[in-house]
Amino acid sequence: MILGTGVDITEVSRIKKAAERWGEAFLNRVFTDEELINAKLRPSLYQHLAGRFAAKEAVFKALGEADLNWKDIEILNDREGKPCCKFLNAKGKGKDVIVSISHVKNYAVANAIITKKN
Repeated sequence: MILGTGVDITEVSRIKKAAERWGEAFLNRVFTDEELINAKLRPSLYQHLAGRFAAKEAVFKALGEADLNWKDIEILNDREGKPCCKFLNAKGKGKDVIVSISHVKNYAVANAIITKKN
């Protein structure tokens, strides 16, 4: 059963400017250690980060929970490269997330679907 859906689009330049202006403070506030390690291995760092940022925003919108923060959600890839979302800090109990991310040079977009855990 679908409990919620969310979508977000983010400008890659917005994430790049924030990272350049606030550096590690910004990156560490928004992304988990694993997300940053993974992103730094990518040839298109800011496109990758913008995709993860958009995915987190899409999850926020789909869940509609006011007390959720950036590090309560981790967006990584499975072995086949498919993006997957994991809840951290005891958040999202009883819920699964299906997430899709796409990006081009200037934009990243993500969609999240929240379902009841089987």
